Amino acid sequence: MIKGFKFPKKVSFRTRLFMVMIGMLLIAGLLILGTTTIQYESQRENYHLGRLARKEKQIQTHVDYLAQKNGLMDKPYEIWQKYSSDFEKINSIHNVQYSLFTLKGDPLFIYHSPLEVVANNYKLNQELLSKIKNSNNSAYIEHYKSDIDNFHASYKILKDRFGQPYAILFFPYFEDVSISENELNTFIENLYQIYVLLLVGVILIAYFLSKFITRSLETIKVRMGEMRLEKKNEKIYLKNATREIDSLVNSYNKMVDDLAESVEKLAKTERQQAWQEMARQVAHEIKNPLTPMRLTIQSFQHRYDPNDPDIKKKVNDFSSLLIQQIDTMSEVAEAFSDFATLPKPNMKECDLVELTQMAVNIFDQEHIVFTTDQAHIYHKLDRTQWVRVITNLVQNALQSVHKNKTPHIGIQLRTEPNQTILTITDNGSGIPSEIREKVFEPKFTTKNSGMGLGLGIVKNIIESHNGKISYVSKMKKGTTFTIELPRTVS
Repeated sequence: MIKGFKFPKKVSFRTRLFMVMIGMLLIAGLLILGTTTIQYESQRENYHLGRLARKEKQIQTHVDYLAQKNGLMDKPYEIWQKYSSDFEKINSIHNVQYSLFTLKGDPLFIYHSPLEVVANNYKLNQELLSKIKNSNNSAYIEHYKSDIDNFHASYKILKDRFGQPYAILFFPYFEDVSISENELNTFIENLYQIYVLLLVGVILIAYFLSKFITRSLETIKVRMGEMRLEKKNEKIYLKNATREIDSLVNSYNKMVDDLAESVEKLAKTERQQAWQEMARQVAHEIKNPLTPMRLTIQSFQHRYDPNDPDIKKKVNDFSSLLIQQIDTMSEVAEAFSDFATLPKPNMKECDLVELTQMAVNIFDQEHIVFTTDQAHIYHKLDRTQWVRVITNLVQNALQSVHKNKTPHIGIQLRTEPNQTILTITDNGSGIPSEIREKVFEPKFTTKNSGMGLGLGIVKNIIESHNGKISYVSKMKKGTTFTIELPRTVS
């Protein structure tokens, strides 16, 4: 199939097969046509360059002979002119036109020159001289193409028998392209005729072949379209089917048997699994607020000082947090009584810094560092659900650290023009690569206890706030969870 080409979604397999066969023939024809044209051009170029070299060699030999015979190697222009008739005879002897220039580019004998040289007062410019002198074997070929001049021009430095240069030979070579073009046109014309016949034949073959192949597939398609869970599905039996079609039919019939068996098992376990799932979620959602409540009470009991001047404020904060967690359990119980998984978010304008700090205060402050780039960051969110997110992630971070290792948990809030980003980093054991795609799945856990719904619920909460949660993890080094919340302009 052609790279980058896509069939429309509703094109049948038969039509695709037909189009592929025709397309392959067309592509093959274009490739052969292109290859033939390139080959012809390459051969034509090599032929003319070889012919140019032979002609140039003949003229060079004749000029060397005259220059050596008359001792003109280092003579001025006037001496060369005395033998102009001898040099002019070269044109008629070899049936060519040529010109001679000094090493400085001044003309000695001009019998033919390109328009560029004529415009330069019959002198070779410095750029052309530089190309000639820097070329391999002191020979340089240039192609002149215009309305008047269209030929290959060969410039070569002539040397005496001691290897000393004495002049520059210019030789134009005019190609006769009519013969090669006629040959190429004739070949392409014959190729077109052959491919028209092949195209007609392939169209007929493709039509009947695609019809034969897809007849059995059409039967399978109809039966698969009629397949239903709630009814008994019929098997397919075909005569004279090919090995591939027979294998496909056997796979379909096995699928019918497996489906019937699965439906029977599903009917027996569906109600039981539904109640088990409900029980797991209720147990987890009730247990989830109890953990921060227990930690809050232990922390308050540990830090309680009746002589503290701020004891009244701390008691009020303590009471507010407990009431908030109790409300959470009440909301969850009420939601599950109505067969809902979670209460809908109660979106209010909240200070994200204050709310996050409140959730962090539940845990041991020695192991947690909370930083923020602003004193106040306001967002519309559900206070109860946000506290649940923080406590769940921090609790998971603490539990990921081995008991023989001191935990270090970093929580950072930072703002960007369009979003607020919260990161929670731990120095735990990390998440193995083979289970990283499952950490947000309900009922998935690597712990010995718990229902494994925590991170799944965290993800649902974040997505209900139009946010995103992701993580990166390195084995034996730790994990970083990142939450991105979009900022709304009020």
